[in-house]
Amino acid sequence: MSVVALVLAAGSARRFGADKRRAALSDGRSLLAHSVERAWAAFDDVRVVLREGERGEDFGLPAACRIVVSPLAAAGMGHSLAAGAGSLLDSQAQAVAILLGDMPWIEPATLLRLAEAVTASTIVLPRHAGQQGHPVIFGRDFWPTLGRLSGDEGARAVLRAHQGCCVVVEVDDAGVLLDVDMPQALQD
Repeated sequence: MSVVALVLAAGSARRFGADKRRAALSDGRSLLAHSVERAWAAFDDVRVVLREGERGEDFGLPAACRIVVSPLAAAGMGHSLAAGAGSLLDSQAQAVAILLGDMPWIEPATLLRLAEAVTASTIVLPRHAGQQGHPVIFGRDFWPTLGRLSGDEGARAVLRAHQGCCVVVEVDDAGVLLDVDMPQALQD
């Protein structure tokens, strides 16, 4: 199954107190660069949704990374997800993995395992230790619905409306639950 990765990184991160996407991890690279690197290790096509006026170089992203601009990012994650889904019109992939730019610890092997479980008509969700995590992988049949999202809810409404299409994959990777909301999360 061919899967394209869509990394959502256009949010404002108010709880963090600064632009967390630029926060340096132990090797000096940005949080967003680490998250994107994990996606590149598993997928051949990685697209990153940023705010208007931002460029991949601003975050140390690879030149091969396709940048998608979300002009309405300030209005909520749904708008960013819709902008990202709109960029998929030229993709031949049969599914899209929706990754969050503040989750740098997901193992590439986990991403590959999730990608193996998806079909064009299913939605794959990882679960670790009884908790649902990220990324969520949407089969191509759901792309038009993702492209119509708005507001701050993201894709929860799509998941609720299509529960019968959801496939839960149990994983041993705690990285599917670990995001960075506060600076303390980046400390060893």
